[in-house]
Amino acid sequence: MNTQPLKQSRIVVIIPALNEEHSIGLVLQHIPKQLGATVIVCDNGSTDRTAAVAAEHGAIVVQEPQRGYGAACLRGLAEAGQYAPEIAVFVDADYSDSPEEMMLLLAPIEQGVADLVIGSRRLGMAAGMVERGALLPQARFGNWLSTRLIAWIWGERFTDLGPFRAITWKALETLQMADRNFGWTVEMQVKAAQQRLRCTEIPVSYRVRVGKSKITGTLKGTIKAGYKILWTIAVNALRR
Repeated sequence: MNTQPLKQSRIVVIIPALNEEHSIGLVLQHIPKQLGATVIVCDNGSTDRTAAVAAEHGAIVVQEPQRGYGAACLRGLAEAGQYAPEIAVFVDADYSDSPEEMMLLLAPIEQGVADLVIGSRRLGMAAGMVERGALLPQARFGNWLSTRLIAWIWGERFTDLGPFRAITWKALETLQMADRNFGWTVEMQVKAAQQRLRCTEIPVSYRVRVGKSKITGTLKGTIKAGYKILWTIAVNALRR
């Protein structure tokens, strides 16, 4: 892995979290210290010690009682704004991603060749970087269908809607993100395609998450997420 120092951009890491007391500490421990990042954990109404563990590991903890992945991300962004960041990184709190690979996501932005970098689990799978059973069939199919639709409608080719991603703050502000639940990741990619941002993907590792998935791990969550993702694509397509 490339561990060479990057240009000293002001980086904020946003971690939405819901009942992840057993994994949030691992995530925070593996964020590269040399980034000097401001790390914000948005507790999305946890009933366990998620917020306490995050604070013990030095993160800034904010609360968003309204449940929803997008709602937590938006609350994290609201907090992040006061630190005048140049780049925002999003990573999940379940330790399925490898935070130590964050520098790989940041490199294309720091080199001035990308505005948005998606950590692609599909590319990681092709490279043998994905643990068996980590990326469930329903998630693989949903990503395949969604990215095909984005390519067909807007001409931007992605392979994944993975949550592990980096984006310049300037680009993020132009996107005017609004989704408050399952459509957050696809909204970002659709709007980036609409605005012709420079987008790229890199292969990332992916492991079986700590604890049970709240989305693809349940039938209800899978259906709701799939519906919202397709709805988000359709609504933005009709606005063209």
